[in-house]
Amino acid sequence: MTLKIKILTLLFLAVTTSLFSQENWSLDACVSYAITHNLDLNNSRYTKDSSKENYRQSIRNLLPSVNGNASYNLRFGRSVNPDTGGYTNTDFFINNYSLNSSLSLFQGFQKLNTIAATKLIYKATKEEVLQQKYLLAFRIMSAYYDIRFFEGLLQISKEQETISQANYDLVQRQIELGMKAGADLYEAEAVLLTDKLAVTQSSNQLAASKLNLIQEMNLEGATTITLEIALTEATDSNSISEVHTDTIFNKATSFIPILKAQELRAKAARKGVAIARGALYPSLSFSAGYGTGYFETNTDDTGSIIPFETQLKDNASRYIGVSLSIPISNKWSGRSNVKQRKIALLQAKNQVNVQKQELYQLIQQLVQDYKSLQIEFEQSKQRMKAQNLTFKIAQKKHEKGLISALDLYQSKNLAANAQNENLQVGLRLKVKSKTLDFYKGLPIFNSIP
Repeated sequence: MTLKIKILTLLFLAVTTSLFSQENWSLDACVSYAITHNLDLNNSRYTKDSSKENYRQSIRNLLPSVNGNASYNLRFGRSVNPDTGGYTNTDFFINNYSLNSSLSLFQGFQKLNTIAATKLIYKATKEEVLQQKYLLAFRIMSAYYDIRFFEGLLQISKEQETISQANYDLVQRQIELGMKAGADLYEAEAVLLTDKLAVTQSSNQLAASKLNLIQEMNLEGATTITLEIALTEATDSNSISEVHTDTIFNKATSFIPILKAQELRAKAARKGVAIARGALYPSLSFSAGYGTGYFETNTDDTGSIIPFETQLKDNASRYIGVSLSIPISNKWSGRSNVKQRKIALLQAKNQVNVQKQELYQLIQQLVQDYKSLQIEFEQSKQRMKAQNLTFKIAQKKHEKGLISALDLYQSKNLAANAQNENLQVGLRLKVKSKTLDFYKGLPIFNSIP
């Protein structure tokens, strides 16, 4: 690689990285990119493609099989003369040609049931791919709102640092005017340094959360990511007590992919029982064939070898036939296979019930968490307002020398903690709300059909 090409490659990577870092990503854009570039999701797609090919081949298995054969044999020394049946010591060669075809007329409906089973499995794998997309989308959403949280946390930390810097400057002026002792400045400086450390820690946590989203999206060539400017969203405070868990569950069972996939696999297992039973029935097949050959030993009355075209015509043979096979005893393996398929059917049905139970419990927990977070969010808002008011009063008292720097620091910490808690509860409530909307059948991921 020449120096010029290396420089152009580095410039391209730099521009690409810059574009990724400068683009403002929405949640839908993140989900859409992740679905396109996630490697684990590709494995699910390959499984689906394999199931599709199995289904297509099961249909093609209804067609007759046709096979052609051609052979060339050169014989040396003592061998049987195919023309006379006697032995000869002359070297000669033989050509044989044949075309054979067979068709299954009846096989206990095994092929038809196999078509139905593979079609159901193909549909199940399509649902499983969709399920993997939703799981990835929820991971992206979780990582997305983690960034939102740490962005808010960083903003709060910077606000606290600004307040501590202002208090430090105030104490410094008061010391210069002789209103405070020099020791008070050390306390104010300690608080300021603590807040500076909190800003650094929040910045590191924000960087880690961005890296997590980049990795979930498989966003190659990017070291950071910028989310679109957050619009002020009123957090849903309406009670969902009128929406019952059963109502959401009944809606969810009609479209949740993993549940539909398990139901399809249970139906395929039922077809598997029919396939196994088909092996207990007699099978009927039809076959036909055409064969001919050319023999160097095949001569006429003058001793000349009969021409190739004449031999192919004279040596031609044809056949048609019907074959009936009746299973009598195969060490009871056929009936044992039926029993195994019945057990597999029971397992598949039970797995459907397991999925329904897990889905119901999940929705039940989501509803409970959502109701609890609604109450916590309202209480945290009131607490945040009260702590902010208390801190403002403490600031004024501190300016007048009525309270110590330690008291002011404690009041400031309580106000900051109240802001952090309100931010965290608000975002958790938002995630729970979106998750419930999903199970209610609302389109929260527009990039997923």
